[in-house]
Amino acid sequence: MAADMLSAYYGNNEHTKDLFKNLKISSNPSFEKHINQYHVIKVDMQFFMTSTSSIQEMVHKLKNDLITEMLFYFPTISYLNKKEIEQVMNGIFEATNQKFVILIDEWDCVMRRNYSTDEKKFYLDFLRNWMKDRPYLALAYMTGILPIKKYGEHSTLNMFDEYSMLRSYSIAPYFGFTQEEVQSLCTKYQMDFNEAKSWYDGYHFLTKNSTYSIYSPKSVVDAMLNEWYDSYWTQTETYDALREYIQMNYEGLKDSIIEMLAGNSVAINTRHFQNDMTIFNGKDDILTLLVHLGYLTYNVIDQTVSIPNKEVSREFVASIETVNDYSEVFSSIQESKHLLQSLWNLDSIAVAQGVEKAHQQLPSLKYNNEHSLSCTIELAFYYAREYYTVIHELPTGKGFADICYLPKPGHLDKPAVLIELKWNKDVDTAIKQIKRKDYPDALKAYKGNLLLCGINYDNEKRHTCKIEQASL
Repeated sequence: MAADMLSAYYGNNEHTKDLFKNLKISSNPSFEKHINQYHVIKVDMQFFMTSTSSIQEMVHKLKNDLITEMLFYFPTISYLNKKEIEQVMNGIFEATNQKFVILIDEWDCVMRRNYSTDEKKFYLDFLRNWMKDRPYLALAYMTGILPIKKYGEHSTLNMFDEYSMLRSYSIAPYFGFTQEEVQSLCTKYQMDFNEAKSWYDGYHFLTKNSTYSIYSPKSVVDAMLNEWYDSYWTQTETYDALREYIQMNYEGLKDSIIEMLAGNSVAINTRHFQNDMTIFNGKDDILTLLVHLGYLTYNVIDQTVSIPNKEVSREFVASIETVNDYSEVFSSIQESKHLLQSLWNLDSIAVAQGVEKAHQQLPSLKYNNEHSLSCTIELAFYYAREYYTVIHELPTGKGFADICYLPKPGHLDKPAVLIELKWNKDVDTAIKQIKRKDYPDALKAYKGNLLLCGINYDNEKRHTCKIEQASL
């Protein structure tokens, strides 16, 4: 879509000024200078890769097809060498005094396959020779998933400015729809904005002066046109791809996935990622790849990753369903619907038993701190996210409530829930501690419909629970 738009804007065989005159670009001082002023070459690299049997053959076919087309459109030019694409393009530039814009979609498809290092270098060398320091080139724009592959200290394609899911820089608001744009669409199509935010928000990008909350554009468009919130972005991918990576045997990877499924963020080091999909040196490389694939969002300030939204979270759950190493996690998530009902019914025994079972099913979570219990609670009550906004350490007048579940706008009939977690103490202490705190204004609206829940587990791995209905 982006390549088609740029082709329409730059192409000198287009007459598209009227298409752009009411858009923001028309007010840019350079608008008249660039609109319909260039020869445009648009390449779908995936097509050339899948229609050939080697990288050398792919590059040969690409060159030959482009040269054939250019000679067809410019037959009268005297070329120095009709067999070299650089010479042909330079001849056209000198004869017409118009430069080229090269648009390449899925430039990194080669880097995502298990080709040899020599083949990948051959491909990168071709791109460099074709585009680096060429007088006929005004702009090269390449889209893909991965950053540019580097071999040794320097990048073969160091003439490019790179923008990625890790470093978006000044183009951050153009990675997807901004919150303001989604609000406008929801108003136009009479859709619930809070639901759109829950389903498709979660990608956060920074520029020098602004923070942008970015939404998955395809999913938002499909939801508006279908008048139904669902997992649309994931239908363009396959959960097999996600499953392949999260089941890899790297130390700490499973623990990180569990943490994120529980709604938490995990620290990550992105510096050692090799910018391909075949070479990994540890869990951080896997998590970095998942950021580039859109399955995780990256917080550049604290250098952590998390699952961005409901749409992607469902993809994770679908992926772990058939992975043996995650069977206990999937079981806890599946049972969370019944556990939530037990909480609403004030059934403290059932809640204690359910949380204890979840904790037993998650052996990677240690039994010696309240954070582990918090992670267990989040997974044990995973289904609560359908009805609630989950807030960790909600500020109160005197300290924090460990976990707070606030009903979403469409589910205000559900009780708000404050959960206090204790290790090796008792549930009465937990309930008393909740009551000693001043309730924040956010909970005043739930007078008569607020549950206080204290959960404790001890050295013997025994869980206890107490639930009270509170009135403010």
